[in-house]
Formats: sequence, C-alpha cells, structure tokens
Amino acid sequence: MGTILGDIVKAEPMTLADLSGRVLAIDAFNSLYAFLSIIRQPDGTPLMDRKGRVTSHLSGLLYRNVILLEHGIEPVYVFDGESPQLKRAEIERRKEVRETAHKKWEEALEEGRIEDAYKAAQASSRLKTNMIDESKELLQAMGVPVVQAPSEGEALAAQMAREGIVWASASQDNDSLLYNCPRMLRNLVGRRPSRGRSSRSIEPELIDLDENLRFLEISREQLIDIAILVGTDYNDKVPGVGPKTALKLIKEYGSLEKIESDKGMTLDFPYPEIRDIFLNPPEIELKKPESDEPNYDEVRRILCSEHDFSANRVDKALERLRESLTARDDTTQSSLSDFF
Repeated sequence: MGTILGDIVKAEPMTLADLSGRVLAIDAFNSLYAFLSIIRQPDGTPLMDRKGRVTSHLSGLLYRNVILLEHGIEPVYVFDGESPQLKRAEIERRKEVRETAHKKWEEALEEGRIEDAYKAAQASSRLKTNMIDESKELLQAMGVPVVQAPSEGEALAAQMAREGIVWASASQDNDSLLYNCPRMLRNLVGRRPSRGRSSRSIEPELIDLDENLRFLEISREQLIDIAILVGTDYNDKVPGVGPKTALKLIKEYGSLEKIESDKGMTLDFPYPEIRDIFLNPPEIELKKPESDEPNYDEVRRILCSEHDFSANRVDKALERLRESLTARDDTTQSSLSDFF
C-alpha cells in the first residue's frame, strides 16, 4: 500500500526524454505488482504460458525496460528483503484482500460481469517467490542490474540516491520520501495499458524532497509523523485524518507526542517504533551497479522456450533493445573522440 500523501506533495512533470542519461533505482516489487495488476485479458485473466504459469510480470519487464533503454535511461531494480516485524499485520491484511478479490473475480466471471471481473482480478494479484526469481533471471539476461535489499527496497533505493549511485528512486509509493530519498519519480512507465485495449499516456513526475519540505515548512521527521497519521504499512490511518488535516495538526503541535499530550488524541499504535523504521533503516555498503551486455539467446530461452512467448514479438523487442544500445555506444564513442 505505502503511504498516501495526496496533493500536499508537489510534483514536477517530466518526460522520459528528460531522464536520458540518468541511472534510476526502481522499486522492483512495486513494478511487478503493477504489471500483475494491469497486464491482463479483458476478463481479468493474467497472461499465462501453456502450463498455466502467470507471465504478466515477465511481459511488463521486457517491454518496460526496452522503452527505458531506448530513452537512454539506465534502470537498476531493487528487490525487497525481509520485512520489519511491524509489517506482518499489513502483509496478512493484504493476503485477505487478495483472497476476497479472487473470489469476487470468479463470481463475476460465472455471471458474465466482465467489467466487474476485471476490477476484482486486478486486486487479486499475487507476487510469488517463483515470479521474483524469474524476474531477476530475465533482468540479468537483459543486462539490467539487480540489487537485493536487506529489508525494504525503497529504503535501499533511497540510500543509493543519497550516495549518488543513482539519480532518483522510481516508485508509486511516497515511502521513498520518508526514507530520505532526495528525488523520487512516479509514473515512470510513460504509458499504461487499459483493460487490454488501448493505452493511456501517463507522464512521469519528479518529487524533490528538500523542495517539498521547504514548501510545507516542516522537517523530514514531521513528514514521517504526517505519514503515520494518514497510515503506513505499519499502522492504520487515524479515522477522519487525511493528508491536509495531518499537515495542519503537525504544524500546530509539532509532533505526534505533542498531539497526544496537548490535544489529547489517543494514538493506539507504536509510532516511535514506526518512525524509527523510516529514520534508521538497515544500510549496506554499496557500489554503482554496472549493466552488462544482454544475452539475447538467454532472453529468448526464458521467454520463448520456457514460457511460450511469441518468438516474433520477442525478436522485435530485442531488436529495439539492440538498436538502442548500439546508438548509446555510438554516442559514447563519439563523445570520447571529441574529447581526445
């Protein structure tokens, strides 16, 4: 779910062309769930191979990364590790929501309610261990770096951005800001399929943390407190408190402790521990991940031989990938020639 800060956070419209030459840390789980949710048949059925294995995530990774590389963007995918203990309740809640949605999908299909079936199917998406392994395998075959986080992927992506290893973190969740990511990108895909029909354009947006803190006249610690009031992966929202009300409360009282003591509002969750998750996430020693040359035969094996993708479509995508990398290498060589 992540934290929803709504329109109190200001974003700058971007284009993929604006991001050319940038290295971006992409929230892998966030992306994979998006692919599993969106890349479906009109009745909500996900893409599957002949063995009934879901392949929507692989399709999304192939075409998204071809688009990014065509625009000169260097993606690095950051995968979640072990979740903090406080997130276990949220994980169980999400599991129940998916199971309920799956039942509604089956009922809608039986009754011929295709639109309802599609909506329910989106909410039933499940990211399984084998899908994570398959995703890493495909990314590495494409030459795209993969980084394993010790805990939350967004926390490590934020560390990478702070250390200048990447330019920004790409995710749909505002948690990146809470983890002190200096720049966060939303809507990186550029275009999003709509119920198996035509796609609609969605422009990327850049959120600068320091600019927003200055605009809101708050500290990062106070931004975290606002997020806790509106709900995080570690606690439910306070009833009746949205982003604007939370901002007003924090600016008036200064902190959650003061809201409890001075306003008399009872907060029945361990907010000091939740705050500490964002302020002090586990860090690891990092170096800039290097992209490799794609192994085109391995990509074909994974997608076509193993998962029944159309060889013609995969070859067309790989040709686009080859052309984009050749153009990038030619540009680099030309720049070096000019320098010397």
